[in-house]
Amino acid sequence: MKQSHFSIKNWSDDDRPREKLMLKGKDALSDAELIAILIGSGSRDESAVDLSKRILFSVDTLNTLGKMSISQLINFKGIGEAKAITIIAALELGRRRRAEDAVELTKITSSKNVFEIMQPIIGELAHEEFWVLFLNNSNKVISKSQLSKGGIAGTIVDARMVFKLALETGATSLILCHNHPSGALHPSDADKAITKKIKLAGESLDVKVLDHLIITETKYYSFVDEGIF
Repeated sequence: MKQSHFSIKNWSDDDRPREKLMLKGKDALSDAELIAILIGSGSRDESAVDLSKRILFSVDTLNTLGKMSISQLINFKGIGEAKAITIIAALELGRRRRAEDAVELTKITSSKNVFEIMQPIIGELAHEEFWVLFLNNSNKVISKSQLSKGGIAGTIVDARMVFKLALETGATSLILCHNHPSGALHPSDADKAITKKIKLAGESLDVKVLDHLIITETKYYSFVDEGIF
């Protein structure tokens, strides 16, 4: 019988995920070993590591795993509700940590900076959301706000609310952002129309609209970078 089918308790210290982390550090562990620590145990026929490998093989990436619901996770033999909740909680903490790290990069010098701030927030959503980053004279983000939340196909934006918030925060410029759950990067006619409307309104209020980004899970589209702003 292969060693992987024995209980992890019977493995050598170097092969047991918890002990391996203590002895060699977190970087020495594979994704499957880290998940095995979360779920704690496998079954009589499958170790926690093998169960984790099977799950990862099925979903391909940790991003995909992080989007799964409890009902989807418990479809894997060996994963009950408690283990599913533990996996979801751990991956959600990872997502929030990325969002906190992005906030530290407050000065906007390129469209990539905006993507790094907003991707953890809206890049993986199954519905569309429209956000605005409000900046000061130094191009530092002083606040960010969700303007609207819609379905898969789109969302409605109130331009008046954009500038109400801009004036309340004392912003001198702003950047528009929304996600495309479909993964399509090119702007729709509606995207172009709302951008033009907000940009024109900003000119009369002396609040400059610097860019509009469409964000997906791994990529983004910048109106400025593409020369259509």
